[in-house]
Amino acid sequence: MSQLADMIITGNKVFTGLADRPEPASIAIANNRIIAVGSEEEINAFKGEYTKIYQFHDQLIMPGFHDFHLHIMHGAVSLNSVDLFSARSEQEALNMIKEFADSNLENPWVIGFTWDAGYWDTQKLPNRYSLDRILPDRPAILFHAEGHYAWVNSKALEIANITRETESPSYGIIGKDEDGEPNGILYEKAMGAVIRHAFTFSKEQKTEIFTNFLRHAASYGVTAVHDLFATESLEILDDFGLFKEFEDRGELTTRIHLWPALNGDIERAKQLRNAYQSDKLRVSGLKQFIDGVITARTAFLLEPYADQPETRGETCFPPETIKKWVTEADREGFSIRFHAIGDAAIRLALDAYEEAQKANGKRDSRHSIEHVEVIHPDDIHRFNELGVTASMQPDHFAMSERGVYTERIGSDREKYVFSINTLQRSGAKLAFGTDFPIDQLNPLLQIYRAITRIDSGGKDVWHPHERITLAEALKAYTIGSAYGSFREHELGTLEAGKLADIVVLERDLFAIPAEEIPHTKVQLTIVDGKTVYDWTKSFIKQ
Repeated sequence: MSQLADMIITGNKVFTGLADRPEPASIAIANNRIIAVGSEEEINAFKGEYTKIYQFHDQLIMPGFHDFHLHIMHGAVSLNSVDLFSARSEQEALNMIKEFADSNLENPWVIGFTWDAGYWDTQKLPNRYSLDRILPDRPAILFHAEGHYAWVNSKALEIANITRETESPSYGIIGKDEDGEPNGILYEKAMGAVIRHAFTFSKEQKTEIFTNFLRHAASYGVTAVHDLFATESLEILDDFGLFKEFEDRGELTTRIHLWPALNGDIERAKQLRNAYQSDKLRVSGLKQFIDGVITARTAFLLEPYADQPETRGETCFPPETIKKWVTEADREGFSIRFHAIGDAAIRLALDAYEEAQKANGKRDSRHSIEHVEVIHPDDIHRFNELGVTASMQPDHFAMSERGVYTERIGSDREKYVFSINTLQRSGAKLAFGTDFPIDQLNPLLQIYRAITRIDSGGKDVWHPHERITLAEALKAYTIGSAYGSFREHELGTLEAGKLADIVVLERDLFAIPAEEIPHTKVQLTIVDGKTVYDWTKSFIKQ
């Protein structure tokens, strides 16, 4: 007698991840696992009196999206903030900020995200004085699209006690005007003094913020996420204990992989790893920054910036410190992930992983490099040789104005920007994510960008040879992320024995024009064998 299924999902378009095209199939689920995948006739044997049946036609059924890189609480804050990405001038941004501030008078701080002066008519950075005109008495912090610098007003500077005498932190810059006064632009770690005041939320507020995130993730078919250390100042938002409370109540509707800071405190890291190690909530490794971003010229390059030859950026920590931390953490069995955007940063990360391998012996470590934006061609083959995952967010190359980005790095390096297909062809394992809140949580935006390479202008294709196929992109967002977290045996494809994390899209992505992919809606999200989102019933709370 077959085990009876709690749920059966049937459709004409099932992308299991084991082939490159969807096929007709039925999936039987019992408890939290897939117990069989086969034809409708075969799976009928698992049907019982209480089996719930989902019958689909040409909607795409596939493994749940597995976001390999985001920041849960920081992103959750952005859901109740002003999104400035569409602004095309400083004045337009100010109008959006003013409208948001007036509509949200209960918030003591005005918080915003994703402005980019590269898209503005003047292409000039804003300053605190324009913000002061609309917000003279209420503090504001507005994060740049890349998240590595922020625009603040005088009230925010006053609360953070930043004056003309305040020295910039190591790896950070307090922008100054011609008179030596803070101009309202804070780079890298200089943002921390303001963030610490803006992001003080009560337990009740954090609970509400996190609940919103879970709803948001379910609505996009995101069934697993990787919550990566952001900065020391943003750690004020972290609350692993809160996540655990949700898990204990059965309310954790996405799997969370935690990546706290790689900072030399290996004992704390081991304690956290021991404390969080369940199917739904676990410490998967450690994460740190090597550099910043191209547009702020804080990414670390092998050669100077094309438009500012006196700098090539720098590292967040001394290279020897980075290598020491990696060797120590690798010896303790941790996977490590580095934010590395510039070619020098990527090389340093690879060098650190290689040195750890020589010191500790070769093992299946699955270290990763995040973003991999501007790579030196000599380093492409090293991902495969060292077993390093390329963790990428394809939509990021459309989030910066292409002309500004290219001016920074020059035409020679521009050839090696977001080399997704080249890395894959060299044998590198790809894993996709969003870096939410730097980008929207919608996985289909990343899929679209990976297969089209259409740039920020919406017309030109940035290196068409770096396009990948739709099947490859979907696999990078499912089995690629599962592999990167040592979970390919239980996540990432639809096959018997795997955890039942499944998403149903309203349309078959393989049968529609590419430009319609980002607008395709999620119809059903199943996590751990339970329906957590059904668009006919909106969000379902278990």
